[in-house]
Amino acid sequence: MIAGACAILPVLAMDGTAEAQRAQAPVYVQQGVASWYGPGFHGRRTASGERFNQHDLTAAHKKLPLGTRVVVTNLRNGKSVEVEINDRGPYVRGRILDLSRAAAEQIDMKKSGVTPVRLEINEDNWRLSDRDS
Repeated sequence: MIAGACAILPVLAMDGTAEAQRAQAPVYVQQGVASWYGPGFHGRRTASGERFNQHDLTAAHKKLPLGTRVVVTNLRNGKSVEVEINDRGPYVRGRILDLSRAAAEQIDMKKSGVTPVRLEINEDNWRLSDRDS
């Protein structure tokens, strides 16, 4: 693979059916830098209207529909976590995602503060929200 290129490749299903292959293929992939946020925002309202809980597995993204479930993989160590997009951000140039404290701990990035990540969304986890219209 050419460095910097991004491709969505389907995962081959064990049974070989096209339907099974489509069900496993991500419909959205994004790579970039993630950071985390927590104590200073705990209890504040998020863009979804719920209160931010730094102990929940959630994240902020600028454009993905609120309620979408995203698998976030730390590209430094291969650890992954599934989070729900419930807020908007990050508002720091060059970052694509702000994870809750709990999500950052799951992928061992809390100490570093930022890390390169890959976001993946499968068709079943894509959410079209009235809130984002």
